[in-house]
Amino acid sequence: MNLFEELKWRGLIHSVTDEAVIEKINNGEVTFYLGADPTGDSLHVGHLLVYLFAKRLESVGNKPIFLIGGATASIGDPKPGAERQLLSRETIDHNASCLFNQVSNLFPAEMVNNYNWTKDLDILTFLRTYGKFFNVNYMINKETVKARLDSGISYAEFSYQILQALDFEHLYRTKGCTLQVGGQDQWGNITSGLELIRKMNGADAVAYGVTVPLVLKSDGTKFGKSESGAVWVDPKKTSPYHFYQFWINTPDSDVVMRLKQFTFLSVEEIMELEESVKTEPHLRKAQKALAADITKLIHGEAGLESALKITNALFSGKVNELTQEEIEMAFDGMPQVEVEDGTLLIDALLACKAAGSKREAREFINNGAVLVNGEQQKSLEFVVSKESAIGNKYTVIRRGKKNYYLLKH
Repeated sequence: MNLFEELKWRGLIHSVTDEAVIEKINNGEVTFYLGADPTGDSLHVGHLLVYLFAKRLESVGNKPIFLIGGATASIGDPKPGAERQLLSRETIDHNASCLFNQVSNLFPAEMVNNYNWTKDLDILTFLRTYGKFFNVNYMINKETVKARLDSGISYAEFSYQILQALDFEHLYRTKGCTLQVGGQDQWGNITSGLELIRKMNGADAVAYGVTVPLVLKSDGTKFGKSESGAVWVDPKKTSPYHFYQFWINTPDSDVVMRLKQFTFLSVEEIMELEESVKTEPHLRKAQKALAADITKLIHGEAGLESALKITNALFSGKVNELTQEEIEMAFDGMPQVEVEDGTLLIDALLACKAAGSKREAREFINNGAVLVNGEQQKSLEFVVSKESAIGNKYTVIRRGKKNYYLLKH
């Protein structure tokens, strides 16, 4: 199958404005752009699909342009519920730098910032050059605007679609960019850009739009959130270990589609893993392949190795093989209980709520159900100490097979 056929097989095509672009994409002839407003300093996994889509286009020779919305972030894309909070220029610039770095790690692209061609655009020139081409009735009927008409929308956010259309026209005219890709929720903004290109450059001007589906779970809920919030690309916000865990916990009902969408495994490899889900789901081969491939892509070989080391240590109980930094990564977000040096293990179990009473704590210890830093402890006189703590800071208690507790000295 050719590239576009594979993109459809992987569930990566939602809409195409003109099928004439398909052959151009397959032949690697297109300069295309995708954009992001730097309203935050990191992408999360819910954003990733369109960037991996761009990576696939780039891999066959199509030329990507990554546009940072330094100008559009100053206004804000209309949300369904309420106005966005305005960001300072310093915050926008910081976020832009972070996003530039994250995207450049995914694929090579020319990086541009729409602030550079809008910052000196005066209001009269804006209205005469661009505003005259936009019909208010047409703008009101855009889905993002219609969703806000009852609650109210500011003129600033109402004008957002003009600014994004201006971007497409600018890149068409100055960079030879003929394709914009984005999520399916960007369809209205993309078609506005196409209209502006034709109106400003003549009816013969040729440009296209392709949208990628929004990623939903099999139950129809939004993808990209964990119980504790978004799963970030930035390793400082979501460690490689927790990133890996997010993917390995994908349910069987979703894992094949995630393999198609988020990995660069071949069609044949994915079909083999699909068969494994049907015939030997207990082995979780598909989840392991998914988690390994996307973690390596985002965090590199070292990030994957770290995630696997922590995963294996927690599964086996051998946490004494982990460094202090790896302990902090593994138990990030988990409550830490501070204990005094020399605390009896029985009291430590009570302090971290691994046991509900001293009698229960004694039973757990006597039955060999308690591991301290990976070593089984059956002595009722055992004390936890800073000297034997991992990095002289952490003592990890495991009760049973899956219950972990963290003590801090």
